[in-house]
Amino acid sequence: MRILLIGPPGAGKGTQAARLAAHLSIPHISTGDLFREHIDQGTELGQNALTHIRGGFLVPDEVTTGVIKECLARPDTERGFLLDGFPRNLAQAKALDGILADSESRLDAVLDLEIPEDQVVSRIAGRRLCRQDREHIFHVDYSPPEVAGVCGFCGGELYQRDDDREATVRRRLEVYRTETAPVVDHYQAQGLVTTISALGQVHEVLNRALVAIGRGQVDASGTSS
Repeated sequence: MRILLIGPPGAGKGTQAARLAAHLSIPHISTGDLFREHIDQGTELGQNALTHIRGGFLVPDEVTTGVIKECLARPDTERGFLLDGFPRNLAQAKALDGILADSESRLDAVLDLEIPEDQVVSRIAGRRLCRQDREHIFHVDYSPPEVAGVCGFCGGELYQRDDDREATVRRRLEVYRTETAPVVDHYQAQGLVTTISALGQVHEVLNRALVAIGRGQVDASGTSS
């Protein structure tokens, strides 16, 4: 299957994309991962992307589309793929349509993760990271540390990233509404979109996605049923 997973920041796209792709045994294609791969390999696309990233700018659509086009030409995508983080705007969506048309294929499904804005703000603005090990992540409401401001794993100081502050999160949501939400309308017109709630446990959201594409369900441990 060729699937696009879309939704606002804080909807859990990364988590759901990885699990859904693993369940379906198809590649999980993340633009962030692709940029890092090309940068590490020193490709022309990677160097172009790095120039913009270091300058604090968004990577241009043509570079992002070029990275995706190269990836979708790889043999491991022939059986399908799951796109996460692309397309981010209408121009990229139309470019993707062209890439797929050139290979005589098309998307099978677009899964639109839906979550109330206040839930997004709560999820992101409540995150706290450990300064000693950023893999240690807490949440002031959902998984608070035993001692406020102290990592329960290593004793490091917990802090809030600038990107996680409420004002920043709300700006990101505004960008999503302006630039990315029209992508949903684009694919809605093609009859490809299923909107699913991003609220609840990880396996519950995954099950909604699986039902939407007619691929069974999993239990809380991730085992198929």
